[in-house]
Amino acid sequence: MSDTVSFGYEDVPRDEKVARVGSVFTNVAAKYDLMNDAMSGGMHRLWKDRFVRRVKPRASDQILDMAGGTGDIAFRLAESGASITVADINPAMLEVGMKRAAERGLDGLVWTEANAEQLTFPDKFFDAYTIAFGIRNVTDIPAALKEAHRVLRRGGRFFCLEFSTTVWPGFSEVYDAYSHKLVPKLGQMLAGDADSYRYLIESIRRFPDMPTFEGMIREAGFVETKVEPIMGGLVAIHSGWKI
Repeated sequence: MSDTVSFGYEDVPRDEKVARVGSVFTNVAAKYDLMNDAMSGGMHRLWKDRFVRRVKPRASDQILDMAGGTGDIAFRLAESGASITVADINPAMLEVGMKRAAERGLDGLVWTEANAEQLTFPDKFFDAYTIAFGIRNVTDIPAALKEAHRVLRRGGRFFCLEFSTTVWPGFSEVYDAYSHKLVPKLGQMLAGDADSYRYLIESIRRFPDMPTFEGMIREAGFVETKVEPIMGGLVAIHSGWKI
């Protein structure tokens, strides 16, 4: 295993990445949803709706929403009556989510600070594990996938919504130009922070493509894996079963 990992376009020591990613999300927490709207033209809301429809939560389910600090996915899942645990490594993101939940009168969610690579939940505890736009910020992705597999019951399902690499001819070049040149400027204008948003864009470019990431999910022990590209793979829904 390499002693360094990617932080955007940089390669940094493993322990340094955790602190630097934490700093990024502490900086952007208060404006996270505003910037998501600005960067995606509001389309992230449609992607998240589609993602939750694929999960098909039921009232009897125990679901872990990992890296879900601001509550975007958890609030949607909670509409089913399922029991939702929201976990995030960043307390600032959790604080935003808990405040938003209180404003909505949602008091049934469980909020916990947790590292995706070293979960404290017991084996075979959850019916579903969801993670949206969070896996690419994990230092050791294979470790996080193995933990997801461990905490799921037999018959449980893993779901991941993440940016990927679009295969639409010409669109990739247009999106690259937009994201690298305009998103940091939007970050500076709306959140007063260009560097954090520059990292977020760079982290997308360093994330494995769809077939590679699907292979990583299978290596963690999941079967019947599936990839659902959105916008040619700009975003993708990955899923797999634990048997």
